[in-house]
Amino acid sequence: MNLNKKVIPQANPGATYRCYKAEIDSAIQRVLKSGHYILGNEVKSFEEEFASYIRVNYGIGVASGTDAIEIALRGCDVGMRHLVFTVSHTAVATVAAIERAGAIPVLVDINPRSYTMDPVALENAIRYYRNSSVGIPRAVIPVHLYGHPAEMDTIMALAKKYNLIVIEDCAQAHGAEYKGKKVGSFGDAGAFSFYPTKNLGAFGDGGMIVCNDSSLAEKIRALREYGWKKRHISSFSGQNSRLDEIHAAVLRVKLKKMDRDNSLRRNIARLYHNELKSLNMELPLESKDVLHVYHLYVVQLNHRDNLQKYLKAQGIETAIHYPLPVHLQPAYKGKVLAGPDGLKITETICTRILSLPMYPQLTEEEIKEICNHIKEWMEQAQ
Repeated sequence: MNLNKKVIPQANPGATYRCYKAEIDSAIQRVLKSGHYILGNEVKSFEEEFASYIRVNYGIGVASGTDAIEIALRGCDVGMRHLVFTVSHTAVATVAAIERAGAIPVLVDINPRSYTMDPVALENAIRYYRNSSVGIPRAVIPVHLYGHPAEMDTIMALAKKYNLIVIEDCAQAHGAEYKGKKVGSFGDAGAFSFYPTKNLGAFGDGGMIVCNDSSLAEKIRALREYGWKKRHISSFSGQNSRLDEIHAAVLRVKLKKMDRDNSLRRNIARLYHNELKSLNMELPLESKDVLHVYHLYVVQLNHRDNLQKYLKAQGIETAIHYPLPVHLQPAYKGKVLAGPDGLKITETICTRILSLPMYPQLTEEEIKEICNHIKEWMEQAQ
């Protein structure tokens, strides 16, 4: 690779900071001068502002997206011997959070185009395990992956039919909509991550749980801080998982910009599509009645690794989200339950997917450069 060549990163949280530097620096200074650094006005205000944005009643800030899923499950009384249905094509955090809550993950297959939970596979898994001795079906966690919402109408109907709790994993879908409704507002609770590369990212780990039920919100607030309903008095076993004041202040700035940034992401996706639509690769699908916010722009093609190596030599960074499904990773292989339909689609796409550069500050010139190199590789590979 030419060391003097400008590198185009796959994600670029620093570019977002530079874009809003003055406002972010001012917000951080406000916190530093306040002398109040844990669960103060910044967190309270951000919780209210984010809940209003999602169009729910309550937001509770926590330390990470993983904690958000775990605490939401615990808040809904999901735990020992309970089966929680989710997907294997996700960040391992989804499954780790289920385990940390004391529950048992059951992995089902996905739609090959939207990469989200297949409702047919979900129902087959529920039916298969509902009279099983391994556990009691209790909850489902649909993952809104890459910025594309899961099929929430069908999933919510199945949850009602089989009396299941629904916790939405919204870690990659801030602002995404399904039939005009924000993700995170469908289930009993929604869990968000504010990891720096997310559509709404902090300068470290952070998370949020959103819900509409006041009793659930009260319990979650206690769970995130040692089970305290009254300070220093634990009403039940909890944990320490608090969103920092500085992160909340930064996120308040970025929340005001997020619709704009998501619009830029969608425009970048359109540019990619127009440039790549004639090539022999599968481009991201945007289903009917869905607002995709393109946390990632993921293509599928044969010989993916060769293209990734070629682009790296040209100074273009890509990534694979995710190279190995959870059920095939060393910690889980042969140890985790799956639905009766198996995970064929999940296992097939992991060898074909590639995440191209995607962040709001990508220029049209950079996108054309990326696409021209992809076309060059395609021609050479023929």
